[in-house]
Amino acid sequence: MDFILLIIAFRYLQTHEQTKQVHPDWQTIFFKLLVAACALLVIQISFQTTRSFLSWIAHAATLYIVYAAYNKKEFSPLKHFVYAFFPLVIVYIFQDFAQLMAPVFYETYEAWFETAELFAWIWLVAQFIINRKQRKALELERIKAAQQELQFKQSQKLKDALEIQVAERTAEITAQKEALEKTLHELKAMQSQLIQSEKMASLGELTAGIAHEIQNPLNFVTNFSELNKELLDELKDELEKGDLDEIRAIVSDIEGNEDKIIHHGKRADAIVKGMLQHSRSSSGVKEPTDINELADEYLRLSYHGLRAKDKSFNASMETDFDEAVGSVNVVSQEIGRVILNLVNNAFYAVAEKKRQLEKHGASEVANKYKPTVWLSTKRGVNGIEIRVKDNGTGMPDSVKDKIFQPFFTTKPTGLGTGLGLSLSYDIIKVHGGKLTVSSHNSESEIGENTWTEFLIFIPC
Repeated sequence: MDFILLIIAFRYLQTHEQTKQVHPDWQTIFFKLLVAACALLVIQISFQTTRSFLSWIAHAATLYIVYAAYNKKEFSPLKHFVYAFFPLVIVYIFQDFAQLMAPVFYETYEAWFETAELFAWIWLVAQFIINRKQRKALELERIKAAQQELQFKQSQKLKDALEIQVAERTAEITAQKEALEKTLHELKAMQSQLIQSEKMASLGELTAGIAHEIQNPLNFVTNFSELNKELLDELKDELEKGDLDEIRAIVSDIEGNEDKIIHHGKRADAIVKGMLQHSRSSSGVKEPTDINELADEYLRLSYHGLRAKDKSFNASMETDFDEAVGSVNVVSQEIGRVILNLVNNAFYAVAEKKRQLEKHGASEVANKYKPTVWLSTKRGVNGIEIRVKDNGTGMPDSVKDKIFQPFFTTKPTGLGTGLGLSLSYDIIKVHGGKLTVSSHNSESEIGENTWTEFLIFIPC
């Protein structure tokens, strides 16, 4: 029986994976021990005379296996195996020892030895069943641990890959941020240039109107200067004659003419100063400004400017100024620019409507249509209102939602920058006010009761 246990033990050690991991050469050693145990078992079975001697050799080998299982690293996998068969080994050794040293004692208590052997076998079988279950559980744990380790390695690889991606993405975002900051800086510089360009564009539109406006006072200055020259010649003649009454009358006429020259000279000077003020950058300083006078001036400048560019253009201008508005603390240059933008758009709308009517052959409607722009002011409880209304093409709701966005324009390419209303909205907002639009657009028939009205509210 000891040889059978030894054969099982050596075979188990030979095939156990842990043995290979500890020392590869031990697999060969265990194979040789397995062959030797098998040979000794064959000799013991074949020759009865050697059975007793070989049994004690097997006992010694078995006890060494027990010792080695707890003290030799190579034999450590046999611990649970030794724990199972150790009671059986003790029973066989004690039985052989009793047969050898006290045969009478053995024969007397042979039934006890057989009972002990039976319990040892039961212990062995039970331990093998338990060990088998434990091995399965351990194998499952090992597989689970291997899977967890594999998952951990995969997650570690994924983590490393993600860290690389994060680092690359961070570098990319940093580069994008720097590029965006550079672009933002360039856009701010470009915005300043565009604002100045828009101001110069509106100045260009003013030029023709200013030329027309300034021509009137200059004509007065020239005419009254020529008249005064003639009066001075008459004065010389009257001085020679000594007619004091006529001299006084001539001097009085000259003084009246000089007053008119001064008045129209100041008028021309005011127009030139307004043009220069419009062209330069705004100081941003609010000062008392006559809103009615400012609105009337920019209305006429806009109209004459359009007339100078297009001689066929014609429109009616109707004003309704509330005298109670008076002077308001505003940046006059900026508010004038807003009024100019709105009035220019109104004149463009009525001209475009007339053009559409003529293009679609609605000659009768076109003849009845009277292009009109209304400009009015009104003082309320909390501030003043400036309204610019036209009976032009009107404005669809889809356009009203985007009308104050920068660079949005309904005009053909080259006729608008799309910044006029956006800048006007910002200017009124800086003044603490509001710029709103209301409109009616008829899609059923061209020219049917279409209008647009812009409302400027400035708090006082």
